[in-house]
Amino acid sequence: MNVKWDFPYPLGLGATWDGSGVLFALFSQHATRVDLCLFDSVESEKESQRLALHRGPHHLWHLYLENVKPGALYGYRVHGPYHPSRGHRFNPYKVLVDPYAQCVVRTQACDDRLYAYELGSDDTEPALDIRDTAGCAPLSVVVDPAFSWGDDRPPRIPWHQTILYETHVKGLTALHPDVPEKERGTFSGLAREPVIRHLKRLGVTTVQLMPVHQHYGEHHLEEKNLSNYWG
Repeated sequence: MNVKWDFPYPLGLGATWDGSGVLFALFSQHATRVDLCLFDSVESEKESQRLALHRGPHHLWHLYLENVKPGALYGYRVHGPYHPSRGHRFNPYKVLVDPYAQCVVRTQACDDRLYAYELGSDDTEPALDIRDTAGCAPLSVVVDPAFSWGDDRPPRIPWHQTILYETHVKGLTALHPDVPEKERGTFSGLAREPVIRHLKRLGVTTVQLMPVHQHYGEHHLEEKNLSNYWG
């Protein structure tokens, strides 16, 4: 695996695949060191490789790795001051999600180890939690953003003709009798002809989806075998 210290522009922040390798880049003004952690699988208890990012201008940390491809799993360990009362909670024992990741895996369970501080300690200056999270932390995934839209074009409907319909992927399809059961609660189910026909019959020109991003669960919900009502 070849390492290059290329400047992150013009590819930008996050993990960007250019067809030959991946540029990893993030911003941190107060970090003293940033380590990229690569994982072999979602079952991995620890990272298979740990590589230091280069600190460039404007507090941008970056690293280019040749031969890394979409599907690669990674996270960051960020070193720096731990002074919660001053707003700093750097903790290199914790594997962090890339804030610019376009895909995240291993988000199914809450774990107290994910907190940077010891739960129950002083609220003003809580103690540093030194339990490692490599085996339980959510992991970021390198993705290939390329997509062929074919002949599709933006409809560019004038605002004065727009009828906006805010809906929920699960809520609109979960009990729809004309959507195959395996596609209910999915984007595929939302794109089914009966659903589109229903929206057109209402006169809807534009659909706005309620939150569809990946999210982490909450303890009080998981204890009841429930989850947040997201997409």
